Amino acid sequence: MLLTVNLRSFKQIIRYNKKRMKRFLTRLEKRPPRGLDKLILEADKTIWEKTDCLHCANCCKTMSPTYSRQDVQRISKHLGMSEKAFREKWLFRDKEGDWLNVSQPCQFLNPLTNMCNIYDVRPRDCAGFPHHTKKKMVDYIHMYKQNIEHCPATYRVVEMIREGIK
Repeated sequence: MLLTVNLRSFKQIIRYNKKRMKRFLTRLEKRPPRGLDKLILEADKTIWEKTDCLHCANCCKTMSPTYSRQDVQRISKHLGMSEKAFREKWLFRDKEGDWLNVSQPCQFLNPLTNMCNIYDVRPRDCAGFPHHTKKKMVDYIHMYKQNIEHCPATYRVVEMIREGIK
């Protein structure tokens, strides 16, 4: 059975629990328990069996991927645009020099279906989101801290990890 997401409720839950969850993740980062990677993989597998991103798409509604040079090349070619025209129309450069979406929600998100209009050539950041399954998770806890605010699946994974550690 797939879990549905009420984004209004999710925002309230985050507002209430964000600090507590981030403190928990900071403790994990500083003193990871034995078997953390295994626990994360199990939680991740369980949550994704119950999650359909098309019910949510909150990441596409509230975040921007970082576009690599290869992403820009691939997507602009797919759209039949020059790289320069693509960047001028859809992206801006932030203070760190990264290319990001000029607007939110993502310009490639279909608001009726929550589907990506460029799914087959989407940015590498999107394809890997929410970046749960890395080889040594303690090195990616910062991603969980960021993503719990945007991804209900990430929030659920962190909740399962908390329960598994208790």
